[in-house]
Amino acid sequence: MPIAENRRARFDYHIEERFEAGMVLQGWEIKAVRAGQVQLTDGYVVIRDGELYLIGCRINALRSASTHVTPEADRTKKLMMHKEEIRRLIGKVEQKGFTLVPLDLHYKGGRVKAEIALAKGKAQHDKRDTEKKKDWEREKGRLMRHKVSSGPKD
Repeated sequence: MPIAENRRARFDYHIEERFEAGMVLQGWEIKAVRAGQVQLTDGYVVIRDGELYLIGCRINALRSASTHVTPEADRTKKLMMHKEEIRRLIGKVEQKGFTLVPLDLHYKGGRVKAEIALAKGKAQHDKRDTEKKKDWEREKGRLMRHKVSSGPKD
């Protein structure tokens, strides 16, 4: 079950590959995440010095949990992956025009993990096609429900 989801990423990008990465968080951030004070919509992943960082993920501090620290909501968070995976991601991002976007945050074994994706940006007409397909699927579902509920009359 996701803690926070970036629905915008699936609309703006063609998702090619998915990866799971650990996150380096502070104590007050964990408490805020457990309380659901996370926003991932504007987040993106950058590569610096062979390491991955999540930027733009907003974790709003709880008043009760952060009395002794000065929380920074938009702090850059380090992501942890194996070096071989990071090297492979660096090669694809630099050569083929891919970008790294966060898809969601979730728990795994009591720890907060980030699902990131290797993605290519969609053109405007692709976004319109996606909207049309979604609308058609919604309409088709409505028609099928209506047809089933009215049913054949004997």
